[in-house]
Amino acid sequence: MDKLIGVTDSLLTEAGFMIEEYKRRRESGEKGDFYRDVKPYADKVKSLNDQWRSLSEEWVATSRPKHLHLPQISNTYDNIEMLSVHCFFPESSYNRFISHYQSVSYVLGTQLHELRKD
Repeated sequence: MDKLIGVTDSLLTEAGFMIEEYKRRRESGEKGDFYRDVKPYADKVKSLNDQWRSLSEEWVATSRPKHLHLPQISNTYDNIEMLSVHCFFPESSYNRFISHYQSVSYVLGTQLHELRKD
């Protein structure tokens, strides 16, 4: 349980970085270098995200939280993967990026709330 709280909290922090990075790059118009910026960051997030999905699926199956279900875990996993790459590209759709960010933030925040109340 503590490991899941830690990983979820870390991903929420990374999501905050992603939205700020995206906004900064939209303002500057500067794309991220694939090998210097994008790949190392996406690999780092993927490692966290893989841990999170595995721990979360197990937690949802055993704890059966009222407001979180397995499809949300899967969708959030996919959205985090997408955000970790697209945050470096200013031409990424603003509305789509914000929508995925809000979805990720909601699920991770809801999960942390549920985990901490147990």
